[in-house]
Amino acid sequence: MSSILHKTPDAQDQILDSSLRPKNWADYVGQEKIKENIQIILMAAKKRGQSPDHLLLYGNSGLGKTTLAQLVALEMGKKIRITSGPAIERAGDLAAILTNLQEGDVLFLDEIHRMHKTIEEYIYPAMEDYKLNLILGKGPMARTMELHLPRFTLIGATTRPGLLSTPLRNRFGGTFQLNFYKPEDIEKIIERSARLLGISIHPDAVQIIAKRSRFTPRVANRLLKRVRDFAQVKNQGVVTKEIAKLALESLEVDHQGLEPGDIKILLALIEKFDGGPVGLQSLAAAALEEEDTILDMYEPYLMQLGFLERTPKGRVASKLAYEHLGLKYNKTNNLI
Repeated sequence: MSSILHKTPDAQDQILDSSLRPKNWADYVGQEKIKENIQIILMAAKKRGQSPDHLLLYGNSGLGKTTLAQLVALEMGKKIRITSGPAIERAGDLAAILTNLQEGDVLFLDEIHRMHKTIEEYIYPAMEDYKLNLILGKGPMARTMELHLPRFTLIGATTRPGLLSTPLRNRFGGTFQLNFYKPEDIEKIIERSARLLGISIHPDAVQIIAKRSRFTPRVANRLLKRVRDFAQVKNQGVVTKEIAKLALESLEVDHQGLEPGDIKILLALIEKFDGGPVGLQSLAAAALEEEDTILDMYEPYLMQLGFLERTPKGRVASKLAYEHLGLKYNKTNNLI
């Protein structure tokens, strides 16, 4: 029996997510300009016999930042170490990570905007001069120890670039924004994932899943796996248009890709604040959500659809949002 059967559902999904990640540049669909620019940086670094410049990738969750970092390591023939900003709590944590890197390795630092500010002071010389200056002891007995580090490439990833300090941003040699994907690119990703998972899927089912995938590869793969489950139980494993619709309706994903959380935000904005404008803190309290959750999970897609607008006075629900929810709208944004 395969070992995957002994894993929890979450572990199975993680294994599948890993198996679906592109292993070469040709399999990485979308973000063409970013791929081109990064490949040029890597080719130039190879010709100079040096490690590539540090890179900063920003954009919404699930758009492929981690995959890009892994492709950089593969292209350079080096190992990648993956960690996150909140995981590095002390200078000793950073020292342990950096001193265990080999020459030319890639360090992928996710959620870099959540890195402790005290750690930033230590990482500056590490990025610029490949040195780490640690302070040992306290008071009059304190002394500084300088550690020489192997040359490495730091790839930072963030969903909130505005929270990065200017000195940290300026130390990256290349900064790239990952955007939402085009529908046709999402369809290619779903078709590729279906092949890798051995799923028989009809073209019109691919289109249905793609339209509800929030222009995001991670969401597309998640929905594909759930639709596959329905197909295995109800249609001998074949994903048809009807099965795709049935599965997505059961998952409460509507034809625009909105899920219950999105609807809750819009209804809170419309029913409790007459469509806005309203501040983020008030909206979060009314919707019983964290402010960061609204900023990172819900707001970007709602804005992409044109359902939510940011104004100097606060968030406002657009006419499109009212229409989508079947509510009446007038020029003053009031619900009648």
